[in-house]
Amino acid sequence: MGEGDVDGGVVDVWCCASHSATTGDATAPLIVAALLEWRDWIEDLAERFSVLSPPSQSEVSSSPVDPWIWERACTRLVTVVADRSQAESGWYTHCKQVLGWFLAYNGIEEERAREIVESAIGGRFGSWRGCGRGSGPR
Repeated sequence: MGEGDVDGGVVDVWCCASHSATTGDATAPLIVAALLEWRDWIEDLAERFSVLSPPSQSEVSSSPVDPWIWERACTRLVTVVADRSQAESGWYTHCKQVLGWFLAYNGIEEERAREIVESAIGGRFGSWRGCGRGSGPR
């Protein structure tokens, strides 16, 4: 999470190699804990994807799906990613990734998936912005 090697993750126990990797005896349990935390996240997403998907995935690619389904799913996934990542630095990058995974899971073509993600969160989140006399967090 936050300022690790790659901003915006959901693994809390591991920061980055320079902070988390020390001796083998100290580092090995951290690695195991981080992998378990990541696995828990992936399993949680798999359950959410199943619940949020249109009634029949086989019909998605051959017929239009009500855009409300994607809007509802994106809203719920953005909320869960923000919560799980504690909305730390760059969380929205992982959010885009999760939305992309969800849409790929549902057989949405890459170009259409980009449009849906852009419509859902494009330009709405950022770590820093100009505010007149300097910059600061949003």
